[in-house]
Amino acid sequence: MKLLRSIELQLAAGSDVPSACRSAGISDATYYNWRKKFGGMGRSQLAEMKALEKENGRLKKIVADLVT
Repeated sequence: MKLLRSIELQLAAGSDVPSACRSAGISDATYYNWRKKFGGMGRSQLAEMKALEKENGRLKKIVADLVT
């Protein structure tokens, strides 16, 4: 999230996407994927999404154990 924000700041300062991504150490494709997934999301929403993903993984494991 911090990396995405720093790239957005560089873009607002007039930098282009490839050079901003290169300075952050990620590819253009990674930036666009992150922007699509996390763009406009706040910290609380990000924390909630991660908690839901963790809970989903736990529930999938329980179901897999019950099926076998």
